[in-house]
Amino acid sequence: MQMDENDELLPEYDLDFSKSKPNRFAEKYNRTKVTVVLDSDVAEDFPSSEAVNEALRFLSRITKQHKGELTHK
Repeated sequence: MQMDENDELLPEYDLDFSKSKPNRFAEKYNRTKVTVVLDSDVAEDFPSSEAVNEALRFLSRITKQHKGELTHK
């Protein structure tokens, strides 16, 4: 085996990927996260991302409950 002087991996490292297993924590990190920038006047009313999420979930539930009643004119 020819050594590459830029290769930091030592020859005694035997990387046998045939025995590797899926990352059990990967699902946690695959969740979609979206960054949203709030206007400063809106941000004043929400001290944390949890507060924003709670308000949006509430709005979403209300909107779904009244879907037939809410129409755009």
